[in-house]
Amino acid sequence: MIRKKKFDFFKAMQHLADDALKASKVLTEIIENYDPDQFSEKCQQINDIETDGDEDVKKTMNELYVAFITPIDREDIVQLVDKLDNIIDGINGLTYEFYYLNIQEMRPETDKFMDLINEAIAAVQQSVAEFSHFKNSKTLVQNIDNTNRIESLGDELYTKRLRKLFSEEENDPITIIRWQKIYGGFEKVLDSCEDCADVMGGLVIKNS
Repeated sequence: MIRKKKFDFFKAMQHLADDALKASKVLTEIIENYDPDQFSEKCQQINDIETDGDEDVKKTMNELYVAFITPIDREDIVQLVDKLDNIIDGINGLTYEFYYLNIQEMRPETDKFMDLINEAIAAVQQSVAEFSHFKNSKTLVQNIDNTNRIESLGDELYTKRLRKLFSEEENDPITIIRWQKIYGGFEKVLDSCEDCADVMGGLVIKNS
């Protein structure tokens, strides 16, 4: 009788982290070459990544139901997988917001949000890669701290952009509403990165 290969929960989480970074890179390309009439193909790429992530989540949950032993507590795996999935969902959600808010062009410093998001997700990805051997990792805590630092920079940029939007750059209330929501979407992705990093930090303490 052929024994079923043991499911690798850490590998599944790594795949989600890789997908998050992949989606972030595609969103960067959309923003750098923004064309509201021709960005549907790139948006579909992100949607496909998000769908792939949902399948990973579903498969991981199914494996949790039948696994006799898991490397860390089941509820901790569920929590971390959920936080990783939230990052991908946030990126995918931004593309929908560009569409239904009828965004025609990017505003100043929008690229700075993407720089921070790419850095934060890269730090999360590296943290997930180290998480399976956290007791011997020399960089895990550093990457977690780096994610939190980047999120703080994102808060500063978010506050700065909102102030300029309301006080200096724009008189059209509809445009203000649109970009207030867009900026909020960027911040949500950074918050999701911080949430994921904080969960890993807590699990390192719990399992040490």
